[in-house]
Amino acid sequence: QVQLVESGGGLVQAGGSLRLSCAASGRPSSVYAMGWFRQAPGKEREFVAAIGWSGAATYYADSVKGRFAISRDNGKNTVYLQMNNLKPEDTAVYYCAANPIDSVYYQPSLWRSWGQGTQVTVSS
Repeated sequence: QVQLVESGGGLVQAGGSLRLSCAASGRPSSVYAMGWFRQAPGKEREFVAAIGWSGAATYYADSVKGRFAISRDNGKNTVYLQMNNLKPEDTAVYYCAANPIDSVYYQPSLWRSWGQGTQVTVSS
């Protein structure tokens, strides 16, 4: 089993930036593809970004393309989400996810491991 712990959330004004981190511990073999999802109140959990094991392949939701950047440091077992030009509609709990295979999925149900989430609030 792998444990994922997110950090870096907070309150920021529109146009500001935040950097989320997700540290993985436990079984390294359970962490290949990693991703970020978010869930706003009353809405379903949605895909934000994902990255393959090597870091060469990255994927983004259209709503964050050009503003968010996902990266990873395999030496530290950590994945990052740099969020720039934040908008009020980015307000949500952000979750880190990991899979034991190097495949990225847009559906939350296809990810094996999840963190507890970190709150991001963007004020207008």
